[in-house]
Amino acid sequence: MHVRELVEHVGERVRVAGWLHHQRQLSKLAFLLLRDRSGIVQAVVEWPETIAELAELQSETVLEVEGVAVAAPRAPGGVELHEPELRVLAPAVAPPPIDLRLPRPKEQLPTRLDHAAVALRHPRSRATFELAAASLAGFRATLDRLGFVEIQTPKIVGSATESGANVFRLDYFGRPAFLAQSPQFYKQTMVGVFERV
Repeated sequence: MHVRELVEHVGERVRVAGWLHHQRQLSKLAFLLLRDRSGIVQAVVEWPETIAELAELQSETVLEVEGVAVAAPRAPGGVELHEPELRVLAPAVAPPPIDLRLPRPKEQLPTRLDHAAVALRHPRSRATFELAAASLAGFRATLDRLGFVEIQTPKIVGSATESGANVFRLDYFGRPAFLAQSPQFYKQTMVGVFERV
């Protein structure tokens, strides 16, 4: 189950898996924030042995948490997990090189590029991809509604077709090939077939 779906299962025992986003340790209580692709959920940990186990874990450790989903308006997503049972799926061996809790990454671009697999998990980076996906989906839906046909053109071609342009040559299974730079020729041909491409 994903975090986003928890609101539909209030009062039930549920299981979610994700990354340890953050934890706050109090004297007799700990709050664990678990992040998956759909959001963040808070788990309230009251058992001393679980709190001690949690204290040993680094951020970005992959966990499976099973607990009772309880409505909590102040918690992220309006739901939190009570009576959680934790299972470590993949421990993080070192602190992450990028602090994903900050509203904006403070690390410089070279650090973010060197650690892209972690940097792209940041909510701000994820939002960029989600916005682009939603924009493309809306654009595609509009074109579908207007009767356009989406075509997929070749990306590797046997000869350099664009005149005067720099082409990228490559070896394709022992034969020379080139990366197509523009789908223009294919689109011009397909307009005569479908009119709207």
